[in-house]
Amino acid sequence: MSEKRPETMKRINTPELAEQFILEQVEAIKAQVGDQKVLLALSGGVDSSVVAALLIKAIGRQLVCVHVNHGLLRKGEPEQVVEVFGKQLNANLVYVDATDRFLDKLAGVSDPETKRKIIGKEFIDVFAEEAKKQEGIKFLAQGTIYPDILESEGVKAHHNVGGLPAELNFELVEPVKFLYKDEVRVVGKQLGLPDQMVFRQPFPGPGLGVRCVGAITRDRLEALRAADAIVREEIGKLDQIPWQYFCAIPDFVSTGIRYVDGKGERYMGWAVVIRAVNTVDAVTATVPEIPFKVLTTIRDRIIATVPGVNRVLWDISEKPVSTIEWE
Repeated sequence: MSEKRPETMKRINTPELAEQFILEQVEAIKAQVGDQKVLLALSGGVDSSVVAALLIKAIGRQLVCVHVNHGLLRKGEPEQVVEVFGKQLNANLVYVDATDRFLDKLAGVSDPETKRKIIGKEFIDVFAEEAKKQEGIKFLAQGTIYPDILESEGVKAHHNVGGLPAELNFELVEPVKFLYKDEVRVVGKQLGLPDQMVFRQPFPGPGLGVRCVGAITRDRLEALRAADAIVREEIGKLDQIPWQYFCAIPDFVSTGIRYVDGKGERYMGWAVVIRAVNTVDAVTATVPEIPFKVLTTIRDRIIATVPGVNRVLWDISEKPVSTIEWE
């Protein structure tokens, strides 16, 4: 049976209610953990970041945060985790750059499900290796939120609990397990986390791995990371911001023209596909209108600054029949 959210629990939708929740959880964490150490896989996403900030407030450096950079994060995200948690919050942070390890395993793999399985397994393996290096860890903190409990009987696989080796035998610490996503954001804001982290868009566990469509190559992945930053910056300026917006680069090339010393020459380049959707539950999704001026600004910036790209496309497909992500 799934755990139930207490019927008397108020919706956390104000700073005052968030502060009350924080105080209660700090005391609950201290009572559960005592003087023991806690391990957390810190992705930089909303849920794990809020859990990290809560635990730091409660037990300080008894919390060991492990941030695994698998090379598939968006531009600036690993650096932001190090800056916010390692420097500003003085967290006990272990940073693991496993980029080569992941990309070597993914080389030549084009099937989407196989890619996801490789990324998921490798993440668990890396995290488990780091966990075994730590001494005296008794607890594992997890960014479970209430929809995870309702939908998956309490196992949030992308936070690695379901796949960690049994011999580690951790007890779980799940301070936000009865909160909905909007409530987690209110708590994160009250904890002083930056808006860029608190209001981070939905991002799949495999990261850019499912937006670098087909077999991932390092050059196309870097082009995707650069183009994605431009798309998010420009669309993020709109008065009405879509629920989610990003880009993908499929594994094909088309003919383009570039000028060298005033002379045009043909070359083969990738296409960047802009994707923006609105949805309530992610089961269905519509495509909002993006002002053409914004689209042309994105096009011009990408073409001028991202090597290897010669086309910018706009995906106007709704769900169904298209999925939100390309893979």
